[in-house]
Amino acid sequence: MTKQILSTGLLAAAVATTFSFAAPALAWEPTKNVEFIVPAGTGGGADQMARVIQSIIAKNNLMKQSMVVINKGGGAGAEGFLDVKGSKGDPHKIVITLSNLFTTPMATGVPFSWKDLTPVRMMALDQFVLWVNKENPAKTPKEFLEQMKKAGPGKTKMGGTGSKQEDQIITVAIEKQAGVKFTYIPYKGGGEVATQLVGKHVDSTVNNPIEAVAQWRAGNLRPLCVFDDTRMPYKAKVTADMSWADIPTCKESGLTTDYLMLRGIFMPGGVTADQVKYYVDLMEKVRQTPEWKKFMEDGAFNQTALTGKEYADWVASAEKLHYGLMKEAGFLAPGK
Repeated sequence: MTKQILSTGLLAAAVATTFSFAAPALAWEPTKNVEFIVPAGTGGGADQMARVIQSIIAKNNLMKQSMVVINKGGGAGAEGFLDVKGSKGDPHKIVITLSNLFTTPMATGVPFSWKDLTPVRMMALDQFVLWVNKENPAKTPKEFLEQMKKAGPGKTKMGGTGSKQEDQIITVAIEKQAGVKFTYIPYKGGGEVATQLVGKHVDSTVNNPIEAVAQWRAGNLRPLCVFDDTRMPYKAKVTADMSWADIPTCKESGLTTDYLMLRGIFMPGGVTADQVKYYVDLMEKVRQTPEWKKFMEDGAFNQTALTGKEYADWVASAEKLHYGLMKEAGFLAPGK
């Protein structure tokens, strides 16, 4: 009897051991709402992308917990970045980044670096387009610049998101190359910038495609060129007679300025590899949906997407590039 009980006990132990190896611990997943920080105002490209990601996750039940988009654009995005920096080790907070990831600390001296965060995934790169009001007679960048020169220095108003950020960097690059001078007017977000151009409160903008597509489709704005080496690949008509692919590069008109902006996801520092993997996988599921693919085409995004070391290396390289651009424009804070 004793032997039988002993052998039964050993069998039970062996079975338990087998199942413990066969069923590994569940991977990490959120246990409460996830805050999705946007270090910019509402209506701009970062805000729109964050809200599209949020809606895709909710619609397709890609996450058990809710995701809440929170705009913290104060101080050219410093408010949002410092919030995430101060949330070290918190896996229930992510942030979408744009070029103010680099330009804000360089221009303001705020104690923040992208190295305070954990790279998750590059979602895309965003284009910049030179836009004018539909009533402006200029049909090409050359005609627009000639118009500016006739008007005189400072007579043409360029609207953009924030000061000493990507919109103004591009503006300064145009000025230096073409020998013209804008009066630059900063606004809180790309949505407001497009509205100001429709209302003719400014003469031009360098808005991202997604920020001005509705006004272009409605016939209120006209694109003159895209700041990239090649034309955008999207050939479906946006207006009655034009697609994104029909917009020439600025280089085709002799304006050799190009600039692409990061749209990427980061987490706070001090998170675990399992927690990072969760969001890497989540964002990949987002990227595979029809809704995301439509968003990419509607906004004419460059669909480069990176993770891991490739992403971190790209960000490090982009930081060096922006340092050079900011230095050349005279936008660096004292001591930078």
